[in-house]
Amino acid sequence: MTRTHAFRWFSLTLMGLVFSGQPARAADGQPLKTLLIAGGCCHDYAKQKDLLKQGLEARANVEVTIVYSPDTTTKARFDIYENPDWAKGYDVVIHDECTSQVTDMPYLRNILNAHKSGVPAVNLHCAMHSYRVGTNDWFEFVGIQSAKHGPQLPIGITFVDKEHPVTRGLADWTTINEELYNNVTVLDSATPLARGKQKLEKGESDFVVAWANQYGKTRVFSTTIGHNNDTVGDPRYLDLVTRGLLWSCDKLNGDYLKVKAQ
Repeated sequence: MTRTHAFRWFSLTLMGLVFSGQPARAADGQPLKTLLIAGGCCHDYAKQKDLLKQGLEARANVEVTIVYSPDTTTKARFDIYENPDWAKGYDVVIHDECTSQVTDMPYLRNILNAHKSGVPAVNLHCAMHSYRVGTNDWFEFVGIQSAKHGPQLPIGITFVDKEHPVTRGLADWTTINEELYNNVTVLDSATPLARGKQKLEKGESDFVVAWANQYGKTRVFSTTIGHNNDTVGDPRYLDLVTRGLLWSCDKLNGDYLKVKAQ
């Protein structure tokens, strides 16, 4: 190979790495570096963070790093978000926060910039009710706007898109007592994957509870299920979150998925 040919080969190889959109560690079969950020109001994040880490690592070729805040208020903040490069080195981020009164717009932009740059994401439960800054910025990232939830009652979950990679092979189920979040708006960028129904004293509530969202060039999976520890530790819930996470990274395949849906 001449020096000119060698230079051309190196340039093309470098361009392929730059424009592939996948970190090298994800491409070579190494565990997906997963950042789980948990904390805030109204939930047992101290236990749920461990249930998620153990459940995900048992089901997929992932390595979960936890950033946890013991602050149990709606104003919980995470120091990691103050760094513009907070997501550097991670393949995917799981947002498991409940921080509705954190309304600092520069802080929110710092969070979203990482995902605008291509870092995939998973949003769980109260993440959908976080960062109520008065704009649609967070909702566009999440894919659905939700404003409230109903009483804690069993939720019948029905997968409405059974051919989507996330839901393929998953069976409908009914949760224990859980909170069903409403849908104010389902954005055009969101693809509903599952709906949840609660039987109330008067009538029935029926809302989207799991969906896939396209946020610019970034894949985002979200579910509003997951208030109580028994649900977060439920194998069916962990199967859903695992598949959503791998889909967001475009790694939902036999090299990264360790177990089949239960």
